[in-house]
Amino acid sequence: MASDVARRELRARVVAMPWAVRLQLRALEAAVDATQRRDGTVNRFLFSLLVDRQAPANPARADAGGVRSVDVTVDASTGVRARVYFTAGAGAEADASPRPVIVYFHGGGFTVFSAATRPYDALCRTMCRETGAVVVSVTYRLAPEHRYPAAYDDGEAALRYLATTGLPAEVPVRVDLSRCFLAGDSAGANIAHHVAQRWTAAPATTPPAVHLAGLLLLSSYFGGEDRTESEQALEGVAPIVNLRRSDFWWKAYLPEGADRNHPAAHVTGEAGPEPELPDAFPRAMVVVGGLDPLQDWGRRYAGMLRRKGKEVRVVEFTEAVHAFYFFPALPETGKLVAEISAFVESTAPSSTA
Repeated sequence: MASDVARRELRARVVAMPWAVRLQLRALEAAVDATQRRDGTVNRFLFSLLVDRQAPANPARADAGGVRSVDVTVDASTGVRARVYFTAGAGAEADASPRPVIVYFHGGGFTVFSAATRPYDALCRTMCRETGAVVVSVTYRLAPEHRYPAAYDDGEAALRYLATTGLPAEVPVRVDLSRCFLAGDSAGANIAHHVAQRWTAAPATTPPAVHLAGLLLLSSYFGGEDRTESEQALEGVAPIVNLRRSDFWWKAYLPEGADRNHPAAHVTGEAGPEPELPDAFPRAMVVVGGLDPLQDWGRRYAGMLRRKGKEVRVVEFTEAVHAFYFFPALPETGKLVAEISAFVESTAPSSTA
């Protein structure tokens, strides 16, 4: 356990954040607490009313950064949708240069948010503009109405959509499906890992196949019955993630009666066998915040990948809290986007694209 002096130091670092950011984080915490019902369900109407403002898609008009977006149906039977972000000129002609693809899974403890949530819409627009990639942000089904493995099924459905349907007609660019990156934050990072594990374990499909070139995991939401040092040290100090909220989210998503050592949550090997990772499981960039209670799970995850012989790079932002990427004004957000761009650019285009 952290000493009183250490906790005071941690609290001082959180308080040193800009007041406007701290105010918005407080509002988000209040909304989460007000909408988590005692029976384990979520008052979605109230949550959307309090904090979950939605940004519309606009395929015809680019934003100030030259990014356009269009909403598509991934799977009509489940209602899974995605928002596709792209940069292109005003003309209808197809772009001759194939782009990499980033498939993004939003966070929210498996229970809230969507691709249209304003901070996620802004983040995906920024990634699209700075990397030159087409970004496909998935609105997967939410828990507890849709428990494990629904979110993972929906992630796979998004990749099958890309492989079989491709981009809609409103997107006048080509993509290189051999340069597909799975990305996500918090619960979305958990989804990205499990979708990558499933996708690379499946038998090879007929062209055009989606090849996973990398994982981009931000503030990864993994867990276990044992509390980590960072979870204990930052309890009651760090914003957004605390033990009570985290336990609510796991209980909402995991199968009825499962504990946090379930393989969906616990992937780092301390409480059971490490996951089997196929040879094709991609390299990863794991982003860790020094003021995020989940930081130890991110480091443990990276350690598991290394033990499995996988290439992994850990990027640490010492003063970053959970969900820091919601706030473009924070210097860590700009650094994060630069790291993502470098990771994507380091994968050479396919010679057959």
